Amino acid sequence: MDPILFVVCLTAATGVGGLALGGVLAALFKRESPRGTSLLLSFTAGLMLAIVALDMVPEAVEAAPWPPMAPLMLVGGFVVTYLLNCWIDKSAHHEDAGDPHQCACGHHDLHTAGLVLAAAVALHNVPVGMAVGATVAVEGICLASVLAAVTIGLHNLPEGMSIAIPLLHDGSRTWSAIGVAALSGLPTVAGALAGYFVGSEAPAALAAALSLAGGAMLYVVFFELLPEASLQWRSRWTILATVVGFALGVLLIFGHGHH
Repeated sequence: MDPILFVVCLTAATGVGGLALGGVLAALFKRESPRGTSLLLSFTAGLMLAIVALDMVPEAVEAAPWPPMAPLMLVGGFVVTYLLNCWIDKSAHHEDAGDPHQCACGHHDLHTAGLVLAAAVALHNVPVGMAVGATVAVEGICLASVLAAVTIGLHNLPEGMSIAIPLLHDGSRTWSAIGVAALSGLPTVAGALAGYFVGSEAPAALAAALSLAGGAMLYVVFFELLPEASLQWRSRWTILATVVGFALGVLLIFGHGHH
């Protein structure tokens, strides 16, 4: 098979397909009760925390040419996402300026949370795809590149769930939520092609992309998912759901040889 076609097919199947499958799983396990919504949102928050803390940030630190770069960009991604949501709030509620509670600049609807997370995942998938493309460029079509792509697919399951769950609980149609999750995987293909032609990632760009995406994800976790889960149902079970989600994230990240 032509190496370029191999890279495209492999990353499309694991990048787009993995996120779409995560969206399907979110739709299958969706619950309409406040308790079920709260537990799912808390579980998703735990998954995302594991991905950011144990996958994205370590990779960014390792790739960064300057040690403080990764944490600074992480904070930058958080702040930029916060300011973006402030702007969205002000635009959405421009005609309701008489209500002082309309623009909270810290909590928007779950639909926005899902879209912000989709954008963050899309940004994250560019350097992830570059890694697969660079492997194929250096070593050719081999088991290492297939395993790397399969790991991406497993990695994308919880991310697909985390994108779809807020959208589903905000009233989006099932196929719409799955479609948004799947589309956020397209940059994986673009990144793989870039990695294949370049041969290796630019460390600074890799670190910046991972850190910025991680900061955006942290915003969604702490300003959107967890607050909404608390509003839906105040219970210690939601804390346990977050811990279980984090534990599953650890299993998916480290249980398949991904470090």
